[in-house]
Amino acid sequence: MKKHLNTLFVTTQGAYLAKDGETVAVRIEGEIALRVPIHTLDSIVCFGNVGCSPFLMGMCGERNVGLSFLSENGRFLARVQGPVQGNVLLRREQYRRADDPVFSAAVATSCVLGKIVNCRTVLLRALRDHGDKVDTHTVQDCINRLGAAARRLQEGLSLAEIRGVEGDAARTYFNGLDHLIVRDKTNFFMHGRSRRPPLDRLNCLLSFVYTLLLHDIRSALETVGLDPAVGYLHRDRPGRAGLALDLMEEFRPMADRLAVSMVNLGQLRSRDFVCSDGGGVRMSDTARKTLLVAYQKRKQEEMTHPFIEEKMTIGLLFHVQALLFARYLRDELDGYPPVIWR
Repeated sequence: MKKHLNTLFVTTQGAYLAKDGETVAVRIEGEIALRVPIHTLDSIVCFGNVGCSPFLMGMCGERNVGLSFLSENGRFLARVQGPVQGNVLLRREQYRRADDPVFSAAVATSCVLGKIVNCRTVLLRALRDHGDKVDTHTVQDCINRLGAAARRLQEGLSLAEIRGVEGDAARTYFNGLDHLIVRDKTNFFMHGRSRRPPLDRLNCLLSFVYTLLLHDIRSALETVGLDPAVGYLHRDRPGRAGLALDLMEEFRPMADRLAVSMVNLGQLRSRDFVCSDGGGVRMSDTARKTLLVAYQKRKQEEMTHPFIEEKMTIGLLFHVQALLFARYLRDELDGYPPVIWR
């Protein structure tokens, strides 16, 4: 079983990463601020004006350590990748199955079902843990509607119908999620999803966590040998990691819980966000670092995988789900089993 290793996040502007023997050296203003052994890393994520030596890029490619470059606000820019992993027959099967509308609908059903059930769990937990602080009537109504959406998915729908159910369920869920914010409601709220740019603090926070999540799932797919760009629910579009977005659906509620918890616990406050004149909102440097630490800690928490019934870190779930999807493509499984949170 693959071990869950660390992700090195580099946010200091002007930092430069270089190969130093078997370590990654982070230089700031010409001085080495940090050395990290390469064998302890699963990936490196650079935000903004961060440089990297070609020798380090080569070592990351050889050691299968993902090296990604994002804008300071978390927009994906580029990724360094070594030789393609896995069996070419697996990728050819992935491409063939993507042209099959019945198979695509089956994958989409599993991904959306996992998302809806996990969204419902987020709301149920809120009622259980904070029933005296939330609008129980509204949240319970959202729970009931999500349950109906999950049952609707089991009716053998077409791809277009599945997308319709997912869209309605997402609107219902975000309406309920807004009621889970019990601290500083004036500045933190969810009045619908907005992106590129996010128009409020909570949307800004969610977009950044989703970016981190997508990076990890994309890395897991590449490690297994799958093409992250060829999806089933999310169809081919230049520059879009369709399959990574497909498998990401079941994990979105995990990211939502992290974001809501950080707001409710006061770990992130309104002053940690900058509102531009154009209406967009971005996180401050301090807020991004706080979130990155919290995200890494969450990935190190353990849970029992509901399908293979093994205890593992949350960060390892991405790799396991990629392996399970590969097994499904090889007809070793009857269907793709999404992670269902308890």
